[in-house]
Amino acid sequence: MHYVYILKSNKDNHLYYGYTNNLKQRLNKHQEGKVFATKLRLPVRVLYYEAYMNEDDARARERYFKTGWGRNYIKKLLINTLKQ
Repeated sequence: MHYVYILKSNKDNHLYYGYTNNLKQRLNKHQEGKVFATKLRLPVRVLYYEAYMNEDDARARERYFKTGWGRNYIKKLLINTLKQ
């Protein structure tokens, strides 16, 4: 399986968008501070993830989430979750 996921920093509310083929292992790396992009923003929590059978589909979705349209989509989709 291939995953696209969104993390939220409890420190500064920053959203991180990522891709992996092993979600549990990748989340552990984030929590251990082994991912450069999130290590200064710990702790982080999973807000959302999607699973795909095809790597290209997952990577395309990650690229979309990183666009302005994708960020707006996520803000609308997770409107109540982002308030927490």
